[in-house]
Amino acid sequence: MREFVDEADAATAPPSPGTTRLESGALTAVALAAAAALAACGSGAGSDGGAMATPTGGRTISLAGLAAASALSGVSISDEQASRFLQQAQFSANDADIAQVRSLGYAGWIERQVGTHFGTKGWDWLNSQGYGDPFNTNNYYDQSYPGDYMAWQQLMTANDPMRKRMGLALSEFFVVSLSGLDFRWRSHAMAHYWDTLCAFSFGNFRALLEAVTLNVAMGYYLNTKGNKKGNSSGRQPDENYAREVMQLFTVGLHLLNNDGTLKLDGSGNPQETYTSSDVSNLARVFTGYDVDMSQNVNVTANGNTVGNTAFARLPMRLTATDHSPERVEFLNTIIDADTPAPAALKTALDALFNHPNTAPFFCKQMIQRLVTSNPSPQYVARVAAVFADNGQGQRGDLAFVFAAIVLDAEARNATGLTAPEYGKLREPMVRLVQWGRTFGVGSASGAWKIGDLSNAGSQLGQSPLRSPSVFNFFRPGYVPPGTALSAGKVAPEFQLVTESSVGGYLNFMMGVIDSGFNSRDIYAAYSTELTLVLDPAALVRKLNLLLCAGQLSPATQTAIANGLLGVAVNSGTSANTKRQRVCAAVLMVMACPEYLIQK
Repeated sequence: MREFVDEADAATAPPSPGTTRLESGALTAVALAAAAALAACGSGAGSDGGAMATPTGGRTISLAGLAAASALSGVSISDEQASRFLQQAQFSANDADIAQVRSLGYAGWIERQVGTHFGTKGWDWLNSQGYGDPFNTNNYYDQSYPGDYMAWQQLMTANDPMRKRMGLALSEFFVVSLSGLDFRWRSHAMAHYWDTLCAFSFGNFRALLEAVTLNVAMGYYLNTKGNKKGNSSGRQPDENYAREVMQLFTVGLHLLNNDGTLKLDGSGNPQETYTSSDVSNLARVFTGYDVDMSQNVNVTANGNTVGNTAFARLPMRLTATDHSPERVEFLNTIIDADTPAPAALKTALDALFNHPNTAPFFCKQMIQRLVTSNPSPQYVARVAAVFADNGQGQRGDLAFVFAAIVLDAEARNATGLTAPEYGKLREPMVRLVQWGRTFGVGSASGAWKIGDLSNAGSQLGQSPLRSPSVFNFFRPGYVPPGTALSAGKVAPEFQLVTESSVGGYLNFMMGVIDSGFNSRDIYAAYSTELTLVLDPAALVRKLNLLLCAGQLSPATQTAIANGLLGVAVNSGTSANTKRQRVCAAVLMVMACPEYLIQK
């Protein structure tokens, strides 16, 4: 894995087998006409968080003491405001969700979601589909595509979409990529990793950090699996995880103020958070761990000796004799020589968890994933303060961190709606999930066979749990070349945007919106939207609310509605042509800049 994860620009995984394409001349003509019209009009506190229990089901919390929640108590919420909130806090908005937010209030809705129990976990879903069967002639133990099906099924159907939204954001911070795993039962290992992120989404950061560190998928991905102490022959502990747990998962590269801004030295220069010595010392802590095969049972299947899946969800197991006994000194933390491995691990992770950089470093990136690429320092500081203390003396409480992010004034007030550098580009995989959940897409077979959609020229250019490297799909500080962004402003998701990806997305969605996947096994009926098909303006208004939170300009709405008139539809028109009008409307909304930039 070393050569893979240290290359920020590693190639994306190959595309999955072909996807259906829409051949409707009516839809194509309408879409092209509307695209031309759109182009013409333009777009407009310090306790040990590891001791805090993290339930894998519901958790009862009260946000009454959270300042951001108090500021919104009793406010009147419009349909558009509720839809905007839902598109940040989960993936989508529908009429029922909007009504619930308006009834419960923002904080009440979050409290209910945190209390929602898991449905089927990714691991259990794989087994329910037979993917844990070693005797199947498809040799699922050597395949990664079941992991793709699992990811899409979870995102499209889970009964706890807020937890899954946070889980997806965490998967882009604590990155393990299915594209970088090559061992038997890797889809099961990836499913357990996903389940772990979701289990801790509203738990504690310190507990999550330890679970990630000992997770077998992470062990394979960043080389902690089988990492051994140094010896007289010159072997040294592998430094990969030690480097990335600091650089990417906790403290970052440079010292930060609590508001996420750089802490400069006397000459005005950034200060490095850690040194190469810190990395080599910390690497000793992560020695001695390997796959736990204590529950393995081998069988002979299709001529191969195959073990079971149990190891893929057991924490890595310590072999004490492989653990480095040497003294460790990193980030002003000392672990004495001959400290037992579990105590050394606890001390190291506690130090990373309690480092003053961790709160602003983590919180700023979560704000970027959920709300806006360029949060103000004050916004970051407010959320980081909640990470430091949830108001009940707990550090790292992710339920309260999530609430602080989506309830903050910068997320909820209308100022950002007219600020040109506010908001973020919707990630392609989030757009597809939004489409599926907004229109009630289901899989008739229950198989959810949506594969790896990483190909930019013919698919989305992004697929969940398929980052091309440990550095995620894009860097948090990415600035598109040749843009007029203000100094210090960034646009991370635009690292996915190329000439190929723009055309690839439009062509891909043209097919999916009408034909779905796998001969319409995965398919949108558009039942509600078809009731508005004879009134293009009303149809566009409905889509504007559900997909864009009412943020399409009047000019854009008019352009789309006029484009739909390119093919005549009346009460006697065929059901297929009526459907084509709805599909064209959905495509044009999901293609326009005011949709693509989420505010």
